[in-house]
Formats: sequence, C-alpha cells, structure tokens
Amino acid sequence: MGLLKKINVFRRSLMRNLTKNIGKASSQEDIILVDKNDIKRILICRPNGRLGNLLLITPLVQEVTEIFPNCKVDLFVKGTLAPIIFENYDNIDKIIDLPKKPFKSLLKYLNVWISIKRQKYDVAINVDQNSSSGRLAVQFSNAKYKFFGDSSEESQHVKNDYEHIAKYPVYNFRYYLTKLRFPKSNKIIAPLNLKLSSSEIADGKKILNDLIHNDKKTICIFTYATGEKCLSEDWWESFYTQLKREYSNYNIIEILPVENVSQIAFKAPTFYSKDIREIGAVIANTDLFIGADSGIMHLASAVQTPTIGLFSVSNIKKYEPYDNCSIGVDVNLYTRKDYLKTINSILNNGKLSIYSDAI
Repeated sequence: MGLLKKINVFRRSLMRNLTKNIGKASSQEDIILVDKNDIKRILICRPNGRLGNLLLITPLVQEVTEIFPNCKVDLFVKGTLAPIIFENYDNIDKIIDLPKKPFKSLLKYLNVWISIKRQKYDVAINVDQNSSSGRLAVQFSNAKYKFFGDSSEESQHVKNDYEHIAKYPVYNFRYYLTKLRFPKSNKIIAPLNLKLSSSEIADGKKILNDLIHNDKKTICIFTYATGEKCLSEDWWESFYTQLKREYSNYNIIEILPVENVSQIAFKAPTFYSKDIREIGAVIANTDLFIGADSGIMHLASAVQTPTIGLFSVSNIKKYEPYDNCSIGVDVNLYTRKDYLKTINSILNNGKLSIYSDAI
C-alpha cells in the first residue's frame, strides 16, 4: 500500500471515529409527522463521486419521492456524475457537489457547507452511516427531521437481503419513519434505475444495430474492473471462447472502459463512449450483461438488463446485481457447467424490462 493510500485510510478511519456518534444522542421518537404533504424539501447525503455508488442510491431516491410525492430533493454528493445520472428524476432539484480535492478548491468546499446551512430542509437523510461527511451534513443542516443512516437491528434480523448497499439505506429509513408514526412498509425495494428516455433507448438501438448488422440477440460483456476485482486475461480468454462456442446464435459485444483496455484483446466488436447514458442505452438494448463488480455492472443493472456479476474478492451480498433475473456469482466456486446453467436460465426467462415498450 502506497504512502498516499495509507494516509487516506488513516484519515477516513479518524473521521469515522470522530463522527460516528453524531446524532446518536438525539431522539425524535416524540416527534410525530402529522401530514407527509407538509414535507416540501429533502436533503439526501451521499458524498461519493463513483458511478456505482451514485447508482446504488437510486432505490432510496425512488422510495423517498414515492412517500413524499410533493417534495423537492437536493443531493449532496461528490464529483460531476450525479446531474447525468439523475437527469430524468423530476423531484431532484439541486445537486450540491463536494469538490474531489477540497484543499485545492477551498472556496467551493466552504460554499457547499454554507449552502446546506442556509437552505431550510424538512428532512435530511444520510445514506451511509459510515460516511463522516454525510453525518456532518445532516447535523449541520437546518432540517426538522434528521436521519443519520444508523442501522436498524430489527431489519438486520428480519431481512435476508439487508446487507445489500442499495437496500439497507431504504430499510433503515423505513424504520426511522416508524418512529415518526408511519406504518411499516414491506414493499419490494425498487431496482436501480437510470431512467432512460424512449429517445435514448432508440438511439442506443441504432448504435447497436450499426455495430452488429444483424437481427440476432446480443450478449454484452465488460472485461475490466479496478484492482483485484479485475479478472485475468487467461480467465476472460477461456470464458469468451466458451461463450462463442455455446452461444453462436448470439452476438457478443464488449463495452470498453475509459482506460481503453480489453482482457480479450479486442476480439469481440467493441463499443466505447464517455457518455454514461449512451453506454446505458446500448446495454439496455442487449439481452444479457456479464461483467465483474464495477460501476458499469451497476449501470447494466440500472437499465434493467439481466446482469451476471462476476465476484472474486468483493462481498457478493453487499454489491450483487438484483431484479430482472440478475445474479452475482463467485468465480472461485463456479464451474463451466454452472455458468452455462445460469446463462441459459436467464436467457430462457427473457428480458422483463421497463423499457421494453420503447425498444
């Protein structure tokens, strides 16, 4: 581990220890929310700029706007991706983005915190209880109702999918609402959703058609991932050869990362774009996505394409794709027959996409 990485690990650990008790002493069990229509403005805090982590809060955003349909939501995030991801979310009002390097953008960094303090919020929500910046933002806000993202022991024991990073914020928030005398909710948690428009889907279909020039169905692969999550070239070469042999009646295309690398030496037709929504639109027109745990894997899940997530080191229960026949698999345990069985099961079930009318 490099020196800079060690410093960042130490800094995060220090900040978590300093902020972990923020909000713990306060109790709002005696506050009753009389009319949910009175909730007009909500702050959701997830100061992280990664594609996957931002997509993983879309179920919570959907939950919040369904419960409080008249509200406007401000997102406290990091980086510049959030406006792109939440482009078609009607309830999203302001994106408050924390600069990635605060000491190089000190004025902007200070203005972010001032803007949070100045705005009157009815509810402030921290998504991740381990986020020191998220907890501080909720505490710093002028919100009447403050939820710091703390875990619900009741949900942990009852929900077998509680560990999932897209789901436990929803379960925790639902439990918090019961303290405000809301009824318990057992609704199925919404999937990740990029909310592509019909025109975006149509454009994605045109791009795919120009790439493959036939009417066969398409399997999409993404062979890259960061660090130890990236499977070796040997692994992918073997897997790609197997795919070509077993699914000769399908097109197989590869989505390329910004690094412009391929673990199969660019043997499949490739697509590359810097536009996240365009990448999503192309994947939405395919019948199956296969790739390691990455932001692009979550993007595939967010456009409701059946997704097989390949996990070698990451926590499957925490990050696996879900909904629409999607699944996470442990590559250390799966055999060749297991992959074929899983792929066949998904392809035979067909694609149950919310975009199906637009394709």
